[in-house]
Amino acid sequence: MQRVIIKTTEFFQIPLDLRSRLIIFVGALLFFPVFALPLWQIEFRSERYPGGLVLRIYSHTLEEGKPGDLLEINALNHYLGMRPVEPEEIAQFRWLPFLLGVCFILALRTMVLGTMSRLIDLFVLAVYLGLFALWSFHSTLSSYGHSLNPFATIRVDPFTPPLLGEINVAHVAIRSGPEAGAFLLGIIPLVWVAAGILSWKTWSAEHLPGADYIR
Repeated sequence: MQRVIIKTTEFFQIPLDLRSRLIIFVGALLFFPVFALPLWQIEFRSERYPGGLVLRIYSHTLEEGKPGDLLEINALNHYLGMRPVEPEEIAQFRWLPFLLGVCFILALRTMVLGTMSRLIDLFVLAVYLGLFALWSFHSTLSSYGHSLNPFATIRVDPFTPPLLGEINVAHVAIRSGPEAGAFLLGIIPLVWVAAGILSWKTWSAEHLPGADYIR
């Protein structure tokens, strides 16, 4: 057990080489397009809306697919007994940009201080942020579909608009899925994993007996 503890401590103390630090910096820079790109898209289709109604969700706001889509979606929500979608009331738009900025700053800190332990902390934080954001948006969608007005024009059973995939509600197909910003957020932790692997290989080749094959 003591040997395992010593080896684990040595691993966490591995210094990051220059290549790894540059890769971490590249990963941090990917946060900038995340702010400008949509993270998710929700689309509504029916006979009444053959062209579809689209909402694109960004880290700080949402955008209509075409002018009038949000108005039509809120009219549909009214018939179904759902409350209107109002961007200023969506809490995620207030804290998600802040957390993305925190991750960017911590990535720069990891690049400067340059140890494996700090890189692992950064990776865990980024993965946790992504999972928490997904859970939070799912909870928001669920609250919309489970707080129905019992006196609505169209009576439907409580439902959760999909975070991923498609469901049909009152002859309206609701489809949702990730966009470019979400894929970038998934790539960033993988970039940091690559940085850690490079430094581990360099350190192993220099410090572990008979580890030349790792190169």
